[in-house]
Amino acid sequence: MLNRRHLRVKVLQSLYAYHQSNSGDIKQHEKNLLQTIDKVYEMYIWMLSLISEVTSYAENDAEERANKHLPTADDLNANVKILSNRFILSLHQNKEYLAGLKKYKIAWDFEPELVKSLFIILKNSEEYKEYLKKTGDTIQTDKDIIKFIFKKVILKSSIAEQVFEDKFLYWPVDKDVLQALIAKTFKNFAHDEPELNNLAEVTGNWEEDREFIVNLFEESIRHNDAYQLLITSKTQNWEPDRIAMMDTLLMKMAIAEFINFSSIPVKVTINEYLEISKEFSTPKSNSFINGILDKILGELKTENKIKKVGRGLIE
Repeated sequence: MLNRRHLRVKVLQSLYAYHQSNSGDIKQHEKNLLQTIDKVYEMYIWMLSLISEVTSYAENDAEERANKHLPTADDLNANVKILSNRFILSLHQNKEYLAGLKKYKIAWDFEPELVKSLFIILKNSEEYKEYLKKTGDTIQTDKDIIKFIFKKVILKSSIAEQVFEDKFLYWPVDKDVLQALIAKTFKNFAHDEPELNNLAEVTGNWEEDREFIVNLFEESIRHNDAYQLLITSKTQNWEPDRIAMMDTLLMKMAIAEFINFSSIPVKVTINEYLEISKEFSTPKSNSFINGILDKILGELKTENKIKKVGRGLIE
């Protein structure tokens, strides 16, 4: 699921888009921010659907083999055991999944060869052959072959990778989140009764997380000029063009958290933005941001502008 670091990255991306655009429409950019969260869930539903499509292709494959000009006995009796896979049958009865298919208008007919190529890889694998031989299956053993399809067939496919990258702008960043959501789904689907199996949630508490990202986004924009002055006062030996835009945005977000988020310890804020900088900014950004934020934090403490609720949150 999306943790607070992921959510901060979403805000960072939206702030970057806001400052790069000619539009000062904060509400529209805020709407776009919330849509990036929904896009993660949409990606999740698309992936579950692709897994389902791959298993369902067993029926097409069996028909093609039976209709060969000179079918063998094996062709006429193709093993379609995977069509009764408990995980897939449970997924097909899941109301959230069915609602997602409808909401996002999911259909794979735009990429007709993808599902077939993935099934062929699956069919030729030793893992699938062993699965077909196995008897006495349970929800757990049925999940094992689905995990294999996801991890070793779909995620290893350059074609599938390209499809998701073309469809989802932030696929390179959100791919790890997607894997966590699918892993959570495997954990959740532990019952033979489909009604007891739930999809993964995109965030731990959407009500709180929505408030967090909206407030962080708005506060970073509302006090942009004031935060810029703070940063400028601590970077007088640096020419503005030498400071990466991402570094500036990360520092403004951190200042917003220092001042406006009373329940987040300052150490957590600093550590989070230093970690984000490693992935989204320059190699030297980590130490640069750390030094500047330390100076700004000292000034804000002196001016008594940091109000944290709870012991030790200000240290």
